[in-house]
Amino acid sequence: MLGPMGQSGFQRAGTPARDYSGAVYGSLLAASVIATAGTLGAFPRLQLVVMLITTGLVFWVTHVYVRVVGDRLAHQALSWEMVRHEAHREWPIAGVSIPPAIAVLVCPSLGLGPEGTGWVALCVALAQQIGWATAALVRVGATRRLIALTGLVNLLMGLALVGAKVLVKH
Repeated sequence: MLGPMGQSGFQRAGTPARDYSGAVYGSLLAASVIATAGTLGAFPRLQLVVMLITTGLVFWVTHVYVRVVGDRLAHQALSWEMVRHEAHREWPIAGVSIPPAIAVLVCPSLGLGPEGTGWVALCVALAQQIGWATAALVRVGATRRLIALTGLVNLLMGLALVGAKVLVKH
């Protein structure tokens, strides 16, 4: 399904290449940050927003670096065009941290406290994870069975993070 370094092994003939693995990975990363936030005590909402965005950006830069140095540089000379291409390609890893961060910022206006905010942000991140994984398979014309199985696997990964969040808090 998804190969090393986020390369998708599926592409429908005649469609432009589109890689959803970074969005799935980034969503799971954001969910992990949210699930473990506050393990050492209370934290301000702004701190969670900064943690989400910073973690997404650090992993994005890391993936761009690895792709450019590890994959590309071995086969061709380094260029700014190559770096820009990989930065664009890997952007979903960081970009998917924005919706959960927005959820954290919006929740106070809905009257939610820190605990409720954490759950809403976690649900946003997990919904993205399942959504992007499903979208990847729909895009390439996968069978309904494979799409359902992938949704289930991503749901189980998400539930593992929900379990971690519950265990860490108690």
